[in-house]
Amino acid sequence: MTARIPLRPLIVRAGARLEEAGVGSPMFDAENLAAHALGVERMRLALIPMVDTDTAARIEALIEQRAARIPLQHLTGTAPLGAVDLVVGPGVFVPRPETELLLAWALGYLEAQPLAHAPIVVDLCTGSGALALAIAHARPDADVHAVELDPDALRWARRNADTRIAAGDTPITLYSGDVTDPFVVEHLTARADLVVANPPYIPQDAVLDPEVVDHDPHRALFGGPDGLDVIRGMVPTIARLLRPGGATAVEHDDTNGGGVAALLSAADLTDIAEHTDLSDKPRFVTARRPSNT
Repeated sequence: MTARIPLRPLIVRAGARLEEAGVGSPMFDAENLAAHALGVERMRLALIPMVDTDTAARIEALIEQRAARIPLQHLTGTAPLGAVDLVVGPGVFVPRPETELLLAWALGYLEAQPLAHAPIVVDLCTGSGALALAIAHARPDADVHAVELDPDALRWARRNADTRIAAGDTPITLYSGDVTDPFVVEHLTARADLVVANPPYIPQDAVLDPEVVDHDPHRALFGGPDGLDVIRGMVPTIARLLRPGGATAVEHDDTNGGGVAALLSAADLTDIAEHTDLSDKPRFVTARRPSNT
């Protein structure tokens, strides 16, 4: 008879191991890795009192990888944003929970617009396709376009886009392009109802966790000395793409809310508002192109 091991004490020990290794959310990660090894949702772990020794060994191997500070999402292979799960791994930025707030704002904005046409949305620096695909899932009527420069990230975005098409979502349009190029997606000039962006924005001297600095692509992280290099070059693109009355939301480092707001104001955008995340840190800025321009 195959030996059976109590699952909950195994998870508790795993959480302690991850806490000792400096992982920020040790029990959450231990539970997620156990659920991944078992092929169930985390909330169903309580229904599984015992596991066999092979499953226990798989869980313990995953825990040791996480203790070595390999990102949780690289081990499970997915990261959520909104109602979609995105496949992620080496070569693409892992979506963060903070971006959920920008997504919620974007969906609320679209819901409040009395448009007589399908809303046109542009996601700049799409990475894994996270914002574009989450918006397309929530708004199947939207015409969503997404731009990414890095070829590795673009491959992940295309994979995710194909998965969402297979699941029945409205397809998005992906572009290989530089968001600071004055002519990127030129055919959408003055047509976008909404432009969203989660660009590289971390100042280059920032101290980061090993999961970030050792595993996320640096091109997706760092925005020059002050963290604003990409945003600075991207703001003219945002202003060009927006139709009169259209809006934008740009995520930024928690040191740079005022700087992003100033850049958007200098581009003649109005109704500028700074938004905080769940930790009350500055996280994204919104603005509109005046209706009379």
